[in-house]
Amino acid sequence: MNKVIGIIIVIVSIYLVYIGISTIGGSETSVDLVGVELSATDESAQSTGIIYTVLGIVGIVAGGVITGKKPSTSFF
Repeated sequence: MNKVIGIIIVIVSIYLVYIGISTIGGSETSVDLVGVELSATDESAQSTGIIYTVLGIVGIVAGGVITGKKPSTSFF
């Protein structure tokens, strides 16, 4: 049962990393106007993307630990 939960956590975490990276990449916009390039960034979107990415990485590690954990049969 733990392996199923671990795999689900890893899959959801991979999706979170994807959403985070997409949000960070889509937060910048630039316009070329008469030879001058103007750019703008959405800092709120970047912060949200970073949070999603970090949570996804933590989830991948946690899911890997849950999935890879083997039950101990001895006390030593």
